[in-house]
Amino acid sequence: MPEEKQLTEQESLQLITSMIQKVKGGYHENGTGPILWGTVVSIASFVTYLQREYLFDLPFDIWLIVMAAIIPQIIMVRKERRTRPHIKYEDEAINAVWIVYALTIFGLTAYQAIVPEVSANLLKEEGWQMMKHVLDNSKPDEVLTPFTPSLYSIYILVYAFPTLVTGITKKFTPMLVGSGIAYTCFIISLYTASKYDFLLGAVTAITCWFIPGLILRKRYLAQKRQHV
Repeated sequence: MPEEKQLTEQESLQLITSMIQKVKGGYHENGTGPILWGTVVSIASFVTYLQREYLFDLPFDIWLIVMAAIIPQIIMVRKERRTRPHIKYEDEAINAVWIVYALTIFGLTAYQAIVPEVSANLLKEEGWQMMKHVLDNSKPDEVLTPFTPSLYSIYILVYAFPTLVTGITKKFTPMLVGSGIAYTCFIISLYTASKYDFLLGAVTAITCWFIPGLILRKRYLAQKRQHV
């Protein structure tokens, strides 16, 4: 009987250990998500900066790669739910934060796409329009479509939010540092030309997500090898 009880305790310990290992390696913990978003956002931001700096266009909108990244994200989340039947409460909370983040980014994108044209139409109905006037009269006046100055500064500010929450919840220093850099880049962007906001956005994406994601991935793979 004592031996049978000891065997049961060992089996229970193994079961608990097995469940813990199933809980580990989630979408955020294995580094896949941060690497994905760090890559696409930094590329899109840097290319946009180059477009504005050197005045060239691409045959497609570079920010479509960010939209395309949603597809593998959905696939990874579904895979995670199948392979991780037991998800920790803190992971559920982090997932909720990232969902709110995604909705916020979607809202800002919709705002940027819709409001200028709607505002221009409303101004026309009121009988006036925005004009660009060069002070030295070296160029003729041009009609301007209403726009939000330095809107990408707001994006940088939003980038910091899920990063900081994840860093605090997981006690993960690289993301805490990354969010600090994001807030710093946001403050700098308030005093720079809008084209440099995209360069600061690329720095933010790399420090908030890409580098922490690589660190998480390395830890995850090392942990996975230990339990093979």
